[in-house]
Amino acid sequence: MPEDLLRGVGLRVTSARVAALHAVGENQHATADDVLSSVRAELGTVSVQAVYDVLHALTDAGLLRRIEPAGHPARYERRTGDNHHHIVCRVCGTIGDVDCTVGHAPCLTPSDDHGFVVETAEVTYWGLCPACRASGAAPST
Repeated sequence: MPEDLLRGVGLRVTSARVAALHAVGENQHATADDVLSSVRAELGTVSVQAVYDVLHALTDAGLLRRIEPAGHPARYERRTGDNHHHIVCRVCGTIGDVDCTVGHAPCLTPSDDHGFVVETAEVTYWGLCPACRASGAAPST
């Protein structure tokens, strides 16, 4: 339950936080605008700033993960705590999850970690989704 998740990370349970968790759970890789629309549909009036504050708090607490594909708005997902990656359509921006990369390329072990303790590696695959490929859409250059 969202209420238990919030309490488990020391956050106060509010209707906006619960609604945002529901919104992202229903729409993986949701934009802030997606979350805002969903929260407003559930609660009525809520400010844009309130939703951004909620998304920030939930991300800081580890309940959401924020991803930022180049050239696309930030997206939020409930899948946290693992090292999964993403595949993004260059035409429509559809995003899919890709479980941890295997094999030798791309290299996921840095040749020089500069003293960092590496926690995760982020890989973004880019291409055309099946729908855009079927429609003959071409990525913009």
